[in-house]
Amino acid sequence: MRLSVFTDELGLDVTQAVPMLRQWGVDTVDLRGLLYNRAIEALSDAQLGDLRRLLDDHGLRVGCIESSLAKVHLPDAARRAAEAAKLEGVIRAAAALDCRLVRSFFFWQPPRDQVGILAVRPDEQQRVLDAFLPLAERARAAGLVLAFENCGVSHDDVLAMLRLLAVPEWGLAWDVANTWNCPEREADRTAFCRRLAAAARVVHVKARGCVPGQGMDPIPYDEVLQICDQAGLRGPVSVETHNADPQANPADVSRKVVEALRVAWPSAAPGTAPRPKAPAVRRPWHDEPVGFAVVGLGMGHNRAKDIHATSGTRLVGVCDLVEERARRTGEALDVPWTTDAGRWLDDPDVDVVVVMTETGRHGEVAQAALEAGKHVITTKPMEASLAACDAMIRTAEERGLLLAVDFGRRFQDDLVSLKATLAAGALGKLLSGSFELKILRDMDYFRGQGGWRGTRRWDGGGVLSNQSIHHIDEFAFAVGLPRRVRCCLRTQTHPIEAEDYGTAVWEYADGLMITFTGTTSYPQQTWFDRLELVGTAGAHFRIEGGPFAAPMERWFLQGAWTDQAPVRAQPEWRNAADNMAAAVRTGAALTCTGRDGRRTQSILDAMYRSAYDADGAWVDLAPELP
Repeated sequence: MRLSVFTDELGLDVTQAVPMLRQWGVDTVDLRGLLYNRAIEALSDAQLGDLRRLLDDHGLRVGCIESSLAKVHLPDAARRAAEAAKLEGVIRAAAALDCRLVRSFFFWQPPRDQVGILAVRPDEQQRVLDAFLPLAERARAAGLVLAFENCGVSHDDVLAMLRLLAVPEWGLAWDVANTWNCPEREADRTAFCRRLAAAARVVHVKARGCVPGQGMDPIPYDEVLQICDQAGLRGPVSVETHNADPQANPADVSRKVVEALRVAWPSAAPGTAPRPKAPAVRRPWHDEPVGFAVVGLGMGHNRAKDIHATSGTRLVGVCDLVEERARRTGEALDVPWTTDAGRWLDDPDVDVVVVMTETGRHGEVAQAALEAGKHVITTKPMEASLAACDAMIRTAEERGLLLAVDFGRRFQDDLVSLKATLAAGALGKLLSGSFELKILRDMDYFRGQGGWRGTRRWDGGGVLSNQSIHHIDEFAFAVGLPRRVRCCLRTQTHPIEAEDYGTAVWEYADGLMITFTGTTSYPQQTWFDRLELVGTAGAHFRIEGGPFAAPMERWFLQGAWTDQAPVRAQPEWRNAADNMAAAVRTGAALTCTGRDGRRTQSILDAMYRSAYDADGAWVDLAPELP
């Protein structure tokens, strides 16, 4: 997903809008009108060339061409011919601007009382198909990817048309605000969002439902965008402001939408589907919050959001070496930002430094913070080597400071319940288990941010270190550590240093055997994971992503499958920052200490030693740190 903005929603011609959007840190734009005072399809070849140079000069790319193609109801032959000419203009623009994604309509804009009937009336479907098919065939031949907007029609009308056209690449231009107040969404918000996100090729966000005072209750865009990310949306999330306040400057309102979306933007990983949020609580130390600074604002952007929203924690400031990212998060959360972490190490208001940099720099930043007297939370994996983990642990313990590792799954109901169930012996003696993670990462992902991902030095490895570490920790947390492992790695589809496929076998001291596999070469943009555990008295099964629209969790107990865990448990803390604040203020135990993080790292370390140093043979885990 990419954040984009309709340039014409600023109320400015593109020559004025583009520099302003670049100042906001936006790198993708949607084009519709106010393009040298013309619509996109009306530009001459010379103007298209000028527009391409303008965008290139400002480092911008086009997310979607937002045409009004076929936005008319069952037109006569003359109007259909005019729309065919419009399509030719769109095709020229798509080629000149290197953007094949085009917002379109399909000759169905009925009276209000007929909205929705297309989805259930085969006779009307045939009329629409007869009228639109020539445009569809021309668009497909030209290589366009059409996304039909639910404007003037229902989302079911759009989905029905997509089924009739049967072009797998085409989909929905999902205007979230236009669909929000419908019975389907009110009955089951998550299922509704998953259904539309699966069809979406672009998402439109209006100020209405996103910015206070724009005439609609807030839409939970954090949930919507996370579901879109899980569904594999590759296109833009586009700000189509539609400013409803005549007293407000359109550019100012557009910027407010951009800032709201930056706050709501999902983390890069884990890509698991959103789970129910724990109810908000007011901590006893709410009025004496613990101060946090976040260093590294990739996934750190989301951690900063969590801190900002958690009772008893205060986001003092943020830092990233990339000024644009530091400014984005600082402005979105209204806190100071810097490109120098030292600014926060010297700040007496900062109690805790959250390290969200490249994996191979966690130790460097954490050591500096610990030496400055700050407690530390480091993201996963703890570091790129056990030696670096050990150094952090020793420094923290020598100085009497807290060191935690942010494995977010430890704060979610399902994993806490699984751990409690296994501890109670409800599955009997565990005999076997398996885990598979299947996701897609393209080369833009590996080339981004300086190219550190997929390297052994800075990423700690490939798919096992970066993505699979979340799930390695699930087993370390709920099941415990294996005695020895053996592992095989492959680099199958990406020209990177580390693995994009890894598979391992873990053997436990009591005979339990677990197979573990991860890949970043899956053809679908998803986070598809499957976990199974088998014991003498029962079994556990969990799956989500991939072809499954919703997560599924089942337990086989007393001869029957059930969706109810035999032991239900709730995490004590909302997230790692909440836990750290409690530890600082009350001495509460950390859910994942540095030593816990090192234990999870020791499994990864053993897998890599088996693959690289022992030709896939059995390797014992490193001993505990004395």
